[in-house]
Amino acid sequence: MNGILNILIDIASTPALLVALIAILGNLLQKKDTAAIVKGGIKTFVGFLVVTAGAGVVEGSLAPFGEMFQAAFHMQGVVPNNEAIVALALTKYGTYTALIMLVGMAFNILIARFTRFKYIYLTGHATLYMSCMIGVILSVTKMGTVPLVFFGGLALGIANTIFPAIAQPFTRQITKNDTVALGHTGNFGYALSGLIGKYVGNKEKSTEDINFPKGLSFLRDSTVSITITMAIVYVIVALFAGNSYVTANLSDGTNYIIYSLQQAGSFAAGVFVILAGVRLILAEIVPAFKGISEKLVPNSIPALDCPIVFPYAPNAVLIGFLTSFVGGIVSLVIMVLTGTTVIIPGVVPHFFCGATAGVYGNATGGLRGAVIGSFVHGVIISFMPILLMPVMGDLGFQGSTFSDTDYGVVGIFLGNLANAGGQIAVISGILAVLAVLIGLTVFKKNKKADTVSE
Repeated sequence: MNGILNILIDIASTPALLVALIAILGNLLQKKDTAAIVKGGIKTFVGFLVVTAGAGVVEGSLAPFGEMFQAAFHMQGVVPNNEAIVALALTKYGTYTALIMLVGMAFNILIARFTRFKYIYLTGHATLYMSCMIGVILSVTKMGTVPLVFFGGLALGIANTIFPAIAQPFTRQITKNDTVALGHTGNFGYALSGLIGKYVGNKEKSTEDINFPKGLSFLRDSTVSITITMAIVYVIVALFAGNSYVTANLSDGTNYIIYSLQQAGSFAAGVFVILAGVRLILAEIVPAFKGISEKLVPNSIPALDCPIVFPYAPNAVLIGFLTSFVGGIVSLVIMVLTGTTVIIPGVVPHFFCGATAGVYGNATGGLRGAVIGSFVHGVIISFMPILLMPVMGDLGFQGSTFSDTDYGVVGIFLGNLANAGGQIAVISGILAVLAVLIGLTVFKKNKKADTVSE
């Protein structure tokens, strides 16, 4: 039994395999021929591995940048990093995490089947990390294993349904259709960026229509513009960190300017690989999902990782990252001046989440929406961890914490309920949110019925 459970957990926590199996299931339900089924499964599998490889290259180039930044400006504090905090938590809460993840995925499918919210969350690593955080917070209430896993899984299933739903009106403006949704742990921040863009910007003036002088037309190529921009940013931080620090600690003796240029090129290469992988996945998973939509969960929409929106606005990706990071730096200065816990800007979350916020801000408010939306996003993911840390039990005192907005929303909600009323308050809160989802579904059905009868 344990062996089967371990295999299921391994599949559920391996995004490439999980989504490939779903593509295969979708094609099977459509009764496609063997060649189409095999092709769809393999290309989806490889596409996810390509995206993962690209993300790894980007993260690998950002890691030394973060270290240079801390050394250059002599900053010590908490660094938000999902992978780091989850690695710490899994040593103690690994079983809870795995079981909550499996139960949560089942609840997500059930909620999608029986409510108006038809989103199937397919981002495995994001689901794993959210499961981990929920497990940690619920364990603070001293809940027994069975209720902890059941209500933790229900909370996860609800979160994985709600967050794609709140971002979907803006995702639809980006993709121009309803065939795909965003399944990532920054959806609250992306929706907020889209909302800000709507009120402060002008979507007719898109980041993608920036008019470069004729002699600078090469900057319209996103790979070129990303490389040049990141080279400037890396070199500036390297100059502040100094040659001796970089060569001794990071570059293995290579000159600090040469090393910075190499890392900037690696960053651009990683983004290029991500974009290629996204195109490969979307070409297979969206048509394959039609089978699941028709047979298992009618009208269901796959919710995929944040890089799926990068190809729609490559300039907004870079602008969003940089302005979100500036928001993080401004927040850091405020924290230092006010004497609160200092959150060091996490370069990885500011890239992936900030870039996505830029795409959403651009969709509703053009260049101004991308800049202001991502800046506000950068401020939010800097201050939210300060509110989240106190509800994380022993993990709240570590040198790292969760970074993305959805962790903050779910964690602060559940953690404050736990602190206010223990197990009863947490369970009541989870059931109340589920009741709202069901109520909204019934209300929409009644409204439709009234419209038809008129």
